[in-house]
Amino acid sequence: MTEHPLISDLDKLKTTELGAGRIRRNLGLNVDDVTEWGKQAVLAAGAEDVARKGKNWYVRGDDFILTINASSHTIITAHKAKDNKAAAGMFPTAHPGRATGSDG
Repeated sequence: MTEHPLISDLDKLKTTELGAGRIRRNLGLNVDDVTEWGKQAVLAAGAEDVARKGKNWYVRGDDFILTINASSHTIITAHKAKDNKAAAGMFPTAHPGRATGSDG
């Protein structure tokens, strides 16, 4: 079985100082190393939770979507999944960590 291209290039993953601040703010993260957090998010995602559209990879977590530039391997931003409907629509299946349907 071939390793996913994003996984095989995981050691190249990085972010900028501004990107790290944006990701912390958007997700309410309290982590020192956003790049390491991003690597763990990619590793935790299943194949159905990683999609490439144009120049970016999108990684779906339990409650967020991470945007990674495919050529530079830079984590650009992350948003709570409910705030990023356009990216959420590119995944073929509902995320198993979230309920589907209406809230009641």
